Amino acid sequence: MARIFITGSSDGLGLMAGQRLAREGHDVVLHARNTDRGEVARRALPNAAQIVIGDVVTIAGMRSVAEQANAIGRFDAVIHNVGIGYREARRLETRDGLSHLFAINVLAPYVLTALMERPGRLVYLSSGMHPGGVPDMDDLQWTRRRWSGSQAYAETKFLDVLLAFGMARRWPAVRSNALEPGWVPTRMGGPGAPDDMAAAPVTQAWLAVGDDPATRVTGRYFYHQREKSPEPSTRRVGLQEALLDRCATLSGVPLP
Repeated sequence: MARIFITGSSDGLGLMAGQRLAREGHDVVLHARNTDRGEVARRALPNAAQIVIGDVVTIAGMRSVAEQANAIGRFDAVIHNVGIGYREARRLETRDGLSHLFAINVLAPYVLTALMERPGRLVYLSSGMHPGGVPDMDDLQWTRRRWSGSQAYAETKFLDVLLAFGMARRWPAVRSNALEPGWVPTRMGGPGAPDDMAAAPVTQAWLAVGDDPATRVTGRYFYHQREKSPEPSTRRVGLQEALLDRCATLSGVPLP
């Protein structure tokens, strides 16, 4: 059985993926931003192997989560599920001077990828909105542009695909893939979301532990366990490298 770490898994799709994996007999380590959310997660999944506590809105919090995860041991797979949605009415800034949305949705997955012991598989959650989010690489923090919450969110999900593909290229021995779970009625998606909630956590769990040929790939994009073509420019090596370089500079964490 595998050991899997799922970020942002005190509720929503992260928790649902964890519950699915635990039912299959895998050792699941959850993550919550604070102890209260950790207790919620523990009640929802009593047989979770452990729960890591830390708020990845700050670089210090990201580092703490990585340290706690490394203390548990090497993971067979890490599901980078942590994220916030598109409803921020204005640009919020973190203690580190970064866009709140970018810090959680993009920089946290990068820092954890860089600092955690290298797993066998990396799974990054993107969104069906990502094709509309081809970013301004010179203004990833939205300091010059007029804020648009939906556009900023779409950009972060585009960048998550870049991160997945960049890691697939940099670390060929690791299976690194991205997926969209569908627009489902989670707290993030909203009650009117039309997609299938039951199917939403399946693909990330499947990519984390599946042993069928369809999962023995890297640098691919999925929707409901089927490969799907991502926005074509996510394949551009120059964009992948630009993101990795910017994340390293912003976080002070180089990619091994």
